[in-house]
Amino acid sequence: MTSPVWHPFTQHGLGEPIPKVASASGAVLTTADGLEVIDAISSWWVTTHGHNHPRIAAAIADQAHRLDQVIFAGWTHEPAEEVAAELVRITPEALTRVFFSDSGSTAVEVALKMALGYWLNRGEPRHRILVLEHSYHGDTIGAMSVGARGVFNRPYAPLLFDVGTIPYPVDAQATLDALEAECRAGAAAFIVEPLVLGAGGMLFYAPETLAAMRDICAAHGVLFIADEVMTGWGRTGTLLACEQAGVVPDILCLSKGLTGGAVPLAVTLATEAIFQAHWSETDRSRQFFHSSSYTANPIACAAAAANLAIWRDEPVQDRIDALAAAQARHLATVGGEGAVRNPRALGTIAAFELGAGQDYFSDLGPRLLAHFRERNLLVRPLGNTIYVMPPYAITPEQLGKVWTGIHEAIGRFGG
Repeated sequence: MTSPVWHPFTQHGLGEPIPKVASASGAVLTTADGLEVIDAISSWWVTTHGHNHPRIAAAIADQAHRLDQVIFAGWTHEPAEEVAAELVRITPEALTRVFFSDSGSTAVEVALKMALGYWLNRGEPRHRILVLEHSYHGDTIGAMSVGARGVFNRPYAPLLFDVGTIPYPVDAQATLDALEAECRAGAAAFIVEPLVLGAGGMLFYAPETLAAMRDICAAHGVLFIADEVMTGWGRTGTLLACEQAGVVPDILCLSKGLTGGAVPLAVTLATEAIFQAHWSETDRSRQFFHSSSYTANPIACAAAAANLAIWRDEPVQDRIDALAAAQARHLATVGGEGAVRNPRALGTIAAFELGAGQDYFSDLGPRLLAHFRERNLLVRPLGNTIYVMPPYAITPEQLGKVWTGIHEAIGRFGG
């Protein structure tokens, strides 16, 4: 009997194997039949310090025995207070308010609703949202609306709202000119993935362009939303990618590595002005209307608090720097091979295209997946874009095996 499970981003009709994972530690997943698989993509970009980090696991276990869940509307608890206070401490000073949700997609939904509520409560008719071409912000309706349109969301087009699309900065000046024109027309907000467009193909752009985009938004009073769900927590080499451009957003979305990747949790940080636009001593209708049953779940918050303690107490930045240097060295070894195009690295992320073009539905994609699976490597290319984004706990030997598998893929499919 086949499993009744319906997996995400999986065409079940292809009959591809779906390994069952039984346990994990560090950068290694162990399957039910005893295979050890190196996780080279941090299990979809979430695992930072390594799987089953003892401090995070202990915090989850301890919290589960004390307080598992409580309504967060009008109530609070210590793990949430601790996480919020530490996030305010380590992020830019202007971000004074922390709103909890459950995933990267919901963090973006919250950000969009905050932005629109801000303008409504100020009595200003701004509602147009600006996005960057090729972007991805999640799979809920608002998040899909501000992402790239195409085969991923074509069936749901009737549900999506219109946005203004700014061209990806192949030509930075053209991008800035387009943004200037849209902002001058009175947009409400501009949402971006800082420095790296992840699901769009690991597309990189310069910190100077990010800073210039922020300046244009500030000049026209357009709210700047930084979606650091993937780029945050050290992936680009710094805690936040925005740091490399000296950018302070009006709204910041964080998830994935917020709990070290152990359990789902997200936050949306906002400036005091955005909070105050929703504040009233008399009008309850100005409150922010968003929640889920599990907002700020205490167990998830305990995991996040442990993750923040690891960042505070341990040499996480040193580990990131070492991994970034190793990634750059490995990438340099494939850069001269003829089938490899556009090798690029930023922080702990390394990527390149194998063969012509950049196509998520390239016929090469399934063959690459099978190639890496045969070698007990969790590498999930974006079509013909191969990327490596491992946990910071990966050892040099494990990373070497990943890149050996990549070299073999180039030799096998790059002819």
